[in-house]
Amino acid sequence: MPPVDEAQIDFETIELLFFAYRDFVSDPDAILAGIGMGRAHHRVVYFVSRRPGMMVTDLLDILQITKQSLARVLRQLIEMGYIRQMAGAKDRRQRRLYPTLAGRELALALSEPQSRRITHAMRSLSSEGRSAVLEFLREMRGRDPDLQVIESELD
Repeated sequence: MPPVDEAQIDFETIELLFFAYRDFVSDPDAILAGIGMGRAHHRVVYFVSRRPGMMVTDLLDILQITKQSLARVLRQLIEMGYIRQMAGAKDRRQRRLYPTLAGRELALALSEPQSRRITHAMRSLSSEGRSAVLEFLREMRGRDPDLQVIESELD
């Protein structure tokens, strides 16, 4: 490990992001725990509901997880009636994903408390402040290409 100058690390922002994420996912986690699901299920239901008809390969790309990790979660969501998988109209080898009515309702139920948290947190911000928050979050996206992916991070 290379030497690191602690004075250069923004511990306050790091901690705020940790706590914000913990609390942001706590409401959906509670809902999911009640029906025997976890965060991986949440991510799949969310993106399939936001982009009905997306291909499995697109979902793998968005979530940046292995096929094996996705297959387990997707199988459960299909068996539980939240997602349906259909062959593509032009290419039957394509697997397209759609939320069922129950899947759409679940996605909305999980997103609603998160949306409330966002609204509450931004209530006193100006239009420019809101834009700055969104720009900050956009800039935070993406993994450092020099860091190795650890399989346990994927689930």
